[in-house]
Amino acid sequence: MNVKIATAQYDISFLADWSGYRQKIERWVAEACAQDANILLFPEYFSMELASLFAQEIYSSLSNQLVAMQSLHDDFMMLFKSLAQQHHCIIQAGTFPVLIDADVYHNRAYLFMADGTVDYQDKLMMTRFENEHWLIKGGKELKCFDTEYGRIAINICYDSEFPLLARKQVEAGCLIILVPSCTDTVAGFNRVKIGCQARALENQCYVVQASLVGNASWSEAVDVNVGAAAIYTPVDRGFPDNGILSVGIFNDVQWVIAEISLSACAKVREQGQVFNHKDWPLQVDLVSS
Repeated sequence: MNVKIATAQYDISFLADWSGYRQKIERWVAEACAQDANILLFPEYFSMELASLFAQEIYSSLSNQLVAMQSLHDDFMMLFKSLAQQHHCIIQAGTFPVLIDADVYHNRAYLFMADGTVDYQDKLMMTRFENEHWLIKGGKELKCFDTEYGRIAINICYDSEFPLLARKQVEAGCLIILVPSCTDTVAGFNRVKIGCQARALENQCYVVQASLVGNASWSEAVDVNVGAAAIYTPVDRGFPDNGILSVGIFNDVQWVIAEISLSACAKVREQGQVFNHKDWPLQVDLVSS
Protein backbone atom coordinates (compact mmCIF):
# COMPACT_ATOMS: atom_id res chain seq x y z
CA MET A 1 0.00 0.00 0.00
CA ASN A 2 1.22 3.49 -0.90
CA VAL A 3 0.35 6.50 1.26
CA LYS A 4 1.03 10.15 0.54
CA ILE A 5 2.06 12.13 3.62
CA ALA A 6 2.17 15.91 4.05
CA THR A 7 4.17 17.29 6.95
CA ALA A 8 4.13 20.98 7.80
CA GLN A 9 6.70 23.67 8.35
CA TYR A 10 4.00 25.81 9.88
CA ASP A 11 4.44 29.51 10.61
CA ILE A 12 3.08 30.83 13.88
CA SER A 13 0.99 33.97 13.38
CA PHE A 14 -0.56 36.79 15.38
CA LEU A 15 -4.24 36.44 14.54
CA ALA A 16 -7.10 38.92 14.65
CA ASP A 17 -9.92 36.53 15.42
CA TRP A 18 -11.14 32.92 15.23
CA SER A 19 -12.29 33.42 11.66
CA GLY A 20 -8.73 34.27 10.66
CA TYR A 21 -7.44 31.13 12.32
CA ARG A 22 -10.10 28.95 10.69
CA GLN A 23 -9.33 30.37 7.26
CA LYS A 24 -5.60 29.81 7.74
CA ILE A 25 -6.09 26.16 8.74
CA GLU A 26 -8.59 25.57 5.94
CA ARG A 27 -6.06 26.97 3.46
CA TRP A 28 -3.26 24.74 4.75
CA VAL A 29 -5.39 21.60 4.68
CA ALA A 30 -6.80 22.36 1.22
CA GLU A 31 -3.31 22.90 -0.17
CA ALA A 32 -2.08 19.51 1.07
CA CYS A 33 -5.20 17.67 -0.04
CA ALA A 34 -5.01 19.27 -3.48
CA GLN A 35 -1.78 17.30 -3.81
CA ASP A 36 -3.61 14.11 -2.80
CA ALA A 37 -2.14 13.85 0.69
CA ASN A 38 -3.71 11.07 2.76
CA ILE A 39 -2.11 11.93 6.12
CA LEU A 40 -1.42 15.51 7.28
CA LEU A 41 0.91 16.32 10.17
CA PHE A 42 1.10 19.67 11.97
CA PRO A 43 3.79 20.68 14.53
CA GLU A 44 3.82 20.52 18.29
CA TYR A 45 2.33 23.60 20.00
CA PHE A 46 1.24 25.11 16.69
CA SER A 47 -2.08 25.75 18.46
CA MET A 48 -0.39 28.32 20.71
CA GLU A 49 -0.96 31.01 18.07
CA LEU A 50 -4.57 30.93 19.30
CA ALA A 51 -3.40 32.76 22.42
CA SER A 52 -3.00 35.86 20.23
CA LEU A 53 -6.80 36.09 20.02
CA PHE A 54 -6.99 37.25 23.64
CA ALA A 55 -6.12 40.54 25.30
CA GLN A 56 -2.46 41.39 25.90
CA GLU A 57 -2.64 40.67 29.63
CA ILE A 58 -3.54 37.11 28.65
CA TYR A 59 -1.30 36.38 25.68
CA SER A 60 1.73 37.91 27.39
CA SER A 61 1.35 35.56 30.39
CA LEU A 62 2.10 31.88 29.93
CA SER A 63 -0.20 30.69 32.70
CA ASN A 64 -3.01 32.93 31.46
CA GLN A 65 -2.54 31.61 27.93
CA LEU A 66 -3.10 28.04 29.05
CA VAL A 67 -6.25 28.96 30.94
CA ALA A 68 -7.71 31.08 28.12
CA MET A 69 -7.03 28.53 25.41
CA GLN A 70 -9.37 26.03 27.05
CA SER A 71 -12.27 28.20 25.86
CA LEU A 72 -11.21 27.44 22.26
CA HIS A 73 -10.66 23.73 22.70
CA ASP A 74 -14.08 22.63 21.44
CA ASP A 75 -13.86 24.93 18.40
CA PHE A 76 -10.40 23.54 17.64
CA MET A 77 -11.74 20.00 17.80
CA MET A 78 -14.73 20.72 15.58
CA LEU A 79 -12.59 22.49 12.98
CA PHE A 80 -10.15 19.63 12.49
CA LYS A 81 -12.82 16.95 12.74
CA SER A 82 -14.84 18.59 9.98
CA LEU A 83 -11.79 19.10 7.75
CA ALA A 84 -10.71 15.46 8.08
CA GLN A 85 -14.21 14.38 7.09
CA GLN A 86 -14.54 16.94 4.30
CA HIS A 87 -11.24 16.01 2.65
CA HIS A 88 -11.36 12.32 3.59
CA CYS A 89 -7.90 12.40 5.14
CA ILE A 90 -6.21 11.79 8.47
CA ILE A 91 -5.05 14.92 10.29
CA GLN A 92 -2.64 14.84 13.19
CA ALA A 93 -3.34 18.32 14.51
CA GLY A 94 -0.04 19.05 16.22
CA THR A 95 -0.59 19.47 19.94
CA PHE A 96 -2.95 21.42 22.18
CA PRO A 97 -2.32 21.97 25.93
CA VAL A 98 -5.39 20.44 27.57
CA LEU A 99 -6.53 21.05 31.14
CA ILE A 100 -6.85 17.62 32.79
CA ASP A 101 -7.36 18.57 36.43
CA ALA A 102 -6.87 21.61 38.62
CA ASP A 103 -3.67 23.25 37.30
CA VAL A 104 -2.67 20.04 35.50
CA TYR A 105 -2.19 20.21 31.73
CA HIS A 106 -1.22 17.55 29.20
CA ASN A 107 0.41 18.29 25.86
CA ARG A 108 -2.09 16.40 23.70
CA ALA A 109 -1.77 15.31 20.07
CA TYR A 110 -5.16 14.64 18.50
CA LEU A 111 -5.60 12.31 15.54
CA PHE A 112 -8.66 13.07 13.41
CA MET A 113 -9.90 10.30 11.11
CA ALA A 114 -11.83 10.64 7.86
CA ASP A 115 -14.82 8.80 9.36
CA GLY A 116 -15.19 11.38 12.14
CA THR A 117 -13.55 9.42 14.94
CA VAL A 118 -10.92 11.12 17.10
CA ASP A 119 -8.19 9.78 19.37
CA TYR A 120 -5.10 11.25 21.00
CA GLN A 121 -1.60 10.63 22.31
CA ASP A 122 -0.37 12.66 25.28
CA LYS A 123 3.28 13.64 25.41
CA LEU A 124 5.06 11.32 27.82
CA MET A 125 8.53 12.80 28.37
CA MET A 126 8.62 16.43 29.47
CA THR A 127 11.42 18.85 28.60
CA ARG A 128 12.90 21.10 31.26
CA PHE A 129 10.90 24.08 29.96
CA GLU A 130 7.65 22.13 30.21
CA ASN A 131 8.50 20.85 33.68
CA GLU A 132 9.92 24.03 35.16
CA HIS A 133 7.99 26.84 33.44
CA TRP A 134 4.82 25.50 31.84
CA LEU A 135 4.00 23.04 34.62
CA ILE A 136 2.72 20.63 31.97
CA LYS A 137 2.66 17.02 33.12
CA GLY A 138 3.48 13.92 31.13
CA GLY A 139 0.86 11.41 30.13
CA LYS A 140 1.06 7.75 31.13
CA GLU A 141 -0.34 5.82 28.15
CA LEU A 142 1.54 4.87 24.98
CA LYS A 143 -0.89 4.27 22.13
CA CYS A 144 -1.15 2.87 18.61
CA PHE A 145 -3.92 3.91 16.23
CA ASP A 146 -5.68 1.66 13.74
CA THR A 147 -6.29 3.50 10.46
CA GLU A 148 -7.14 2.68 6.86
CA TYR A 149 -3.39 2.94 6.21
CA GLY A 150 -2.38 0.51 8.91
CA ARG A 151 -1.26 1.22 12.45
CA ILE A 152 0.15 4.68 13.19
CA ALA A 153 2.02 5.94 16.24
CA ILE A 154 2.76 9.42 17.58
CA ASN A 155 5.96 10.46 19.37
CA ILE A 156 5.65 14.09 20.43
CA CYS A 157 8.95 15.94 19.94
CA TYR A 158 11.13 14.95 22.96
CA ASP A 159 9.43 11.52 23.06
CA SER A 160 11.17 10.69 19.78
CA GLU A 161 14.54 10.80 21.56
CA PHE A 162 13.68 7.76 23.70
CA PRO A 163 13.96 4.55 21.65
CA LEU A 164 11.95 2.20 23.85
CA LEU A 165 8.76 4.18 23.25
CA ALA A 166 8.89 3.84 19.47
CA ARG A 167 10.03 0.25 19.76
CA LYS A 168 6.97 -0.67 21.78
CA GLN A 169 4.75 0.90 19.13
CA VAL A 170 6.58 -0.79 16.26
CA GLU A 171 6.30 -4.16 18.00
CA ALA A 172 2.54 -3.49 18.13
CA GLY A 173 2.52 -3.15 14.33
CA CYS A 174 3.13 0.53 13.63
CA LEU A 175 5.01 1.30 10.40
CA ILE A 176 4.52 5.07 10.53
CA ILE A 177 5.56 7.23 13.49
CA LEU A 178 4.39 10.85 13.42
CA VAL A 179 6.55 13.36 15.29
CA PRO A 180 5.04 16.83 15.76
CA SER A 181 7.90 19.01 17.02
CA CYS A 182 8.57 22.51 18.32
CA THR A 183 12.19 23.59 18.83
CA ASP A 184 13.67 27.03 19.53
CA THR A 185 17.34 26.30 18.76
CA VAL A 186 19.19 24.57 15.96
CA ALA A 187 20.60 22.14 18.54
CA GLY A 188 17.08 21.33 19.72
CA PHE A 189 15.91 20.75 16.17
CA ASN A 190 18.85 18.46 15.51
CA ARG A 191 18.19 16.46 18.66
CA VAL A 192 14.70 15.65 17.42
CA LYS A 193 15.90 15.11 13.85
CA ILE A 194 18.59 12.66 15.00
CA GLY A 195 16.07 10.90 17.21
CA CYS A 196 13.66 10.54 14.29
CA GLN A 197 16.33 9.16 11.98
CA ALA A 198 17.54 6.76 14.64
CA ARG A 199 14.01 5.44 15.20
CA ALA A 200 13.60 4.90 11.43
CA LEU A 201 16.98 3.15 11.25
CA GLU A 202 16.59 0.78 14.16
CA ASN A 203 12.94 -0.09 13.49
CA GLN A 204 13.11 -0.06 9.68
CA CYS A 205 9.98 2.09 9.53
CA TYR A 206 8.93 5.58 8.46
CA VAL A 207 9.24 8.52 10.83
CA VAL A 208 7.67 11.86 9.88
CA GLN A 209 8.67 15.12 11.57
CA ALA A 210 6.76 18.42 11.45
CA SER A 211 8.35 21.69 12.60
CA LEU A 212 7.00 24.98 13.91
CA VAL A 213 8.82 27.94 12.31
CA GLY A 214 8.87 31.70 12.72
CA ASN A 215 9.00 34.13 15.63
CA ALA A 216 6.25 35.23 17.99
CA SER A 217 7.76 37.89 20.23
CA TRP A 218 4.39 38.30 21.95
CA SER A 219 4.49 34.74 23.33
CA GLU A 220 6.73 33.49 26.11
CA ALA A 221 5.89 29.96 25.10
CA VAL A 222 6.70 29.94 21.37
CA ASP A 223 8.66 33.14 20.81
CA VAL A 224 11.35 31.54 18.62
CA ASN A 225 10.81 28.50 16.40
CA VAL A 226 13.26 26.86 14.00
CA GLY A 227 13.34 23.64 12.03
CA ALA A 228 12.50 21.69 8.91
CA ALA A 229 9.89 19.05 8.25
CA ALA A 230 10.99 15.73 6.82
CA ILE A 231 10.04 12.15 6.04
CA TYR A 232 12.69 9.67 7.20
CA THR A 233 13.11 6.08 6.06
CA PRO A 234 15.20 2.99 6.76
CA VAL A 235 18.77 3.29 5.47
CA ASP A 236 18.98 0.29 3.20
CA ARG A 237 18.33 -0.92 -0.32
CA GLY A 238 15.21 0.50 -1.89
CA PHE A 239 15.44 3.66 0.24
CA PRO A 240 17.51 6.86 0.01
CA ASP A 241 21.15 6.30 1.00
CA ASN A 242 20.86 9.00 3.69
CA GLY A 243 17.47 7.84 4.95
CA ILE A 244 15.77 11.11 3.98
CA LEU A 245 12.90 10.71 1.54
CA SER A 246 11.99 14.40 1.58
CA VAL A 247 12.99 17.44 3.64
CA GLY A 248 11.98 21.09 3.60
CA ILE A 249 14.09 24.21 3.30
CA PHE A 250 15.18 25.15 6.81
CA ASN A 251 12.78 27.67 8.39
CA ASP A 252 10.72 28.14 5.22
CA VAL A 253 6.93 28.02 5.40
CA GLN A 254 5.80 25.01 3.39
CA TRP A 255 4.34 21.54 3.17
CA VAL A 256 6.79 18.67 2.65
CA ILE A 257 4.97 15.94 0.74
CA ALA A 258 6.07 12.48 -0.35
CA GLU A 259 4.60 9.07 -1.06
CA ILE A 260 5.67 6.10 1.02
CA SER A 261 5.28 2.37 0.47
CA LEU A 262 4.29 0.35 3.52
CA SER A 263 5.19 -2.91 1.81
CA ALA A 264 8.75 -1.61 1.37
CA CYS A 265 9.26 -1.82 5.13
CA ALA A 266 8.25 -5.47 5.23
CA LYS A 267 10.53 -6.17 2.28
CA VAL A 268 13.61 -4.52 3.76
CA ARG A 269 13.05 -6.30 7.07
CA GLU A 270 13.25 -9.61 5.20
CA GLN A 271 15.75 -8.82 2.43
CA GLY A 272 17.75 -5.81 3.65
CA GLN A 273 21.50 -5.50 3.88
CA VAL A 274 21.03 -5.48 7.65
CA PHE A 275 18.26 -6.61 10.00
CA ASN A 276 18.02 -3.81 12.57
CA HIS A 277 14.37 -4.57 13.29
CA LYS A 278 14.81 -8.32 13.57
CA ASP A 279 18.08 -8.13 15.51
CA TRP A 280 16.77 -5.79 18.22
CA PRO A 281 16.24 -8.62 20.77
CA LEU A 282 19.88 -9.71 20.45
CA GLN A 283 21.11 -6.57 22.24
CA VAL A 284 18.58 -7.19 25.02
CA ASP A 285 19.97 -10.69 25.55
CA LEU A 286 23.53 -9.35 25.61
CA VAL A 287 22.97 -6.69 28.25
CA SER A 288 20.68 -8.81 30.43
CA SER A 289 23.02 -11.79 30.67
